[in-house]
Amino acid sequence: MRRFSNVSKVGKTGNIAIASVTVVALCSGAWLLRSGAETHAPPQPSAAQAGTDRPMEESPAAPALPHSPPDRIRIPSIHVDAPLMGLGLTPQGSLDVPPAAKKNLAGWYEAGTTPGEQGTAIVAGHVDNAEGPAVFYDLGALKKGSNIEVERRDSSTAVFTVDAVEVHDAHDFPDEKVYGAAHRPELRVITCGGGYSKSTGYQGNVVVFAHLTGSRDG
Repeated sequence: MRRFSNVSKVGKTGNIAIASVTVVALCSGAWLLRSGAETHAPPQPSAAQAGTDRPMEESPAAPALPHSPPDRIRIPSIHVDAPLMGLGLTPQGSLDVPPAAKKNLAGWYEAGTTPGEQGTAIVAGHVDNAEGPAVFYDLGALKKGSNIEVERRDSSTAVFTVDAVEVHDAHDFPDEKVYGAAHRPELRVITCGGGYSKSTGYQGNVVVFAHLTGSRDG
């Protein structure tokens, strides 16, 4: 299993965001290797779900929420309802990933922005493990306008609206677009995807771009 690499933290207008990630892969695809990639490959986003030339930050956003760690992520349209663990850095300086054996567990970069705060919050999870589909297997099927809910430790729920769902090759990954600091509350949800190689696993990543559009208490 490969991990995030070349992670650095950049401060900008009070934000902390991951800024230079050249390899973003969360699973080697052992299940696809055993069961057949042609029949079991996870869904990939269509070109229609990609962002447009219009800057995403022009979409209306709800006011930023105060700092509060997240505990759970829900994406109703693709039946995701999963706990979140904090992700730190490995001794090599790369972003760690959730344990592959816990297929319904996702993680968030806990040294960065908390979901709902001003800035770019990062959530990542596996697409599969050796046994089969994992928490974000269907992430590539998510559509623009879908909701993502993040339960926070202060008993609030941050509600995000999806702006785009894209797939990017690991060798041409748009680091600044995905991880760069934002002037409003934004969320990125990431898993592995794109082409698949029996020798190296997934060749890229599915990335969901979303922004805060509401919140509720309790």
